[in-house]
Amino acid sequence: MRIAGFQFESGLAAAPMAGVTDRVFRQLCKSLGASATTAEMVSARPELRGTRKSQLRLDHAGEPAPRIVQIAGGDVADLVHAARVNADEGADIIDINMGCPAKKVCRKAAGSALMADYDRVAAILDGVANAVDVPVTLKMRTGVSADRRNAVAIARCAEQAGIAALAVHGRTRDQHYKGVAEYHTIAAVKRAVSIPVWANGDIDSPAKARQVLAATGADGLMIGRAACRRPWLFRDIAIERATGQTPAAPTLADEREILMALVEQLHDFYGEQQGVRVARKHLAWLQERRPARPALYMDMVQAATAARQLRLLDCYFDAAHAAETAQKPVQTRAAA
Repeated sequence: MRIAGFQFESGLAAAPMAGVTDRVFRQLCKSLGASATTAEMVSARPELRGTRKSQLRLDHAGEPAPRIVQIAGGDVADLVHAARVNADEGADIIDINMGCPAKKVCRKAAGSALMADYDRVAAILDGVANAVDVPVTLKMRTGVSADRRNAVAIARCAEQAGIAALAVHGRTRDQHYKGVAEYHTIAAVKRAVSIPVWANGDIDSPAKARQVLAATGADGLMIGRAACRRPWLFRDIAIERATGQTPAAPTLADEREILMALVEQLHDFYGEQQGVRVARKHLAWLQERRPARPALYMDMVQAATAARQLRLLDCYFDAAHAAETAQKPVQTRAAA
């Protein structure tokens, strides 16, 4: 998959997710097979750009190109200004958010709420695409509601405005993340335009990745929530597509190495106090994919220091290893 001068070998992208795709998590996804990673959305409002939250979201130190920044807002002038500032500061690709269904975003006529106003969408796409020399992409949903699916019309508008690629989440705004993603609209978008299209929504296994590519004809796949819980999913999909073989799940030792490093890096990136808080969501996802250990988990999420959180996480994996060892059958020598 190619966007302007950038080649995405695996065609796999980590979806931008507020509170998740910080620099630490993006680097992890890249190391595990994601070709593209987009930073957490930042508000286009100029007065919010200088906040610590925005500055952390815009931190791409040490990341290879392309550095993709996603901007969100409902005002054309603000979005144009934000695109120019980010391009001037090193963004290689500007992504426009028209996919977020969060109430606090949609209340400001931003995110997926924009899809209800075709004229404003057209003005934003045209304004931003013509304001910068770097490629501009668009992330959107299939529409505002089941009776107002307009992704095809917006996709055509985007291509005409000069948008370089699209990512389509297979849900309407009012679905949020409920129900099952539908892919026929993504397929219709792909048929309607000649620019690259990422398919997004409910891709949680190599088998589902195969199914979604076949159903949509998309150029690539964008993975969000499933990657939060299993960031190695990118690697698994790439291996399955290359070999036809379903890769084995990571061992407990593999997962320990990945998660211990991730949590330690979050502490360093945010600072101890905030880093301990941010790490909690990753500890919760650990609980989802491994046998629950409620007492240890509660101690980990209540830990006030980085050292204690890491020590307890180490204890968690020690306990998991002991349980795995105890469950292995005892090998006896065959009778002579």
